Amino acid sequence: MRIKNIMIIFGTRPEAIKMAPIIKELENHSDKIRTIITLSAQHREMLDQVLEIFDIRADYDLNVMTDNQKLSDITCNVIQRFEKILEKETVDFLLVQGDTTTTFAASLIGFYHKIPVGHVEAGLRTNNMYYPFPEELNRVLTTRLASVHFAPTQLAKENLLREGIGEQSIVITGNTVIDALFYITQKEEYDNTKISDGKKKILVTAHRRENFGIGLENICKAILNIVERHHDVEIDFPVHLNPNVQATVRNYLSGHDRIKLIEPLDYRHFCKYIAESFLILTDSGGIQEEAPSLGKPVLVLRNETERQEAIDAGTARLVGVNTQDIVEATELLLTNPDHYQLMAKAVNPYGDGKAGKRIVEYILNS
Repeated sequence: MRIKNIMIIFGTRPEAIKMAPIIKELENHSDKIRTIITLSAQHREMLDQVLEIFDIRADYDLNVMTDNQKLSDITCNVIQRFEKILEKETVDFLLVQGDTTTTFAASLIGFYHKIPVGHVEAGLRTNNMYYPFPEELNRVLTTRLASVHFAPTQLAKENLLREGIGEQSIVITGNTVIDALFYITQKEEYDNTKISDGKKKILVTAHRRENFGIGLENICKAILNIVERHHDVEIDFPVHLNPNVQATVRNYLSGHDRIKLIEPLDYRHFCKYIAESFLILTDSGGIQEEAPSLGKPVLVLRNETERQEAIDAGTARLVGVNTQDIVEATELLLTNPDHYQLMAKAVNPYGDGKAGKRIVEYILNS
């Protein structure tokens, strides 16, 4: 039997985290599958950390990251540079993940070369083309280009069916981020007490493009309000490298003894911060999936989310970016133990940590 050539491309830290379990599982089948890994390096610094943690070595690096690049720059560079690789490699199946510009651009080139595209984490929707921007349109377009849709949940599958995607091309797998989280937490020992040095630690992350400006300012004002009301609260805020985030966050929050502005964390240490937090404020998609596996309530700093399963399950609550709404939702978790336990003990809807295995089994049998 001829060995299958599977091309995997990704360019950001979240993509790398979610592709890593698939790559590690593919390594167990090297007698049947040749895995070719291409990086777009859309986010260079944060990407390399994940590769090191999971011991992943790339075959190709498009190196598209430049200062002050526009979305159109990323799109053009990925298309032009990835096409050169596909022209010299024989590829039987192309795997992309999620909703980045790399994902869409690579899927388009795969389609042009008539290579079947498998979309990991397919079917997530807000049904608002501009929220999140540009991710919502990226994933909708990728759906149209993909041959196989690896949906993390039943709801994601239903979204695809409503859009006319054939049921035979949809595979429910769970979310590979849970695989990655289990991989790390099984190797590390974390203090899961939620309180350290008498302080309740709140982990905050914010990086969404649609929150730049007023939204991020409101988040910062809410953080200041929370620490002023609660002297037993300490904020850990890994500040994203994007200059739009750095400027606002440091302007509002620098110099407070209970607000720690820290450099972006590698994935291993980020899992530690999740495990040792009391609750999480975030506009991240992945954290809405990860934190419930460690029993951490999540307040989502967005007006809409494509992770509706977390909201329905009660592991996360959508609070938006209004300062008072953020403060009130946080207050409830800090002061009402019953409400806290209701969120902390809700069942995570994103799977059992075996999504990567299910995806590889499909590839082997197709």
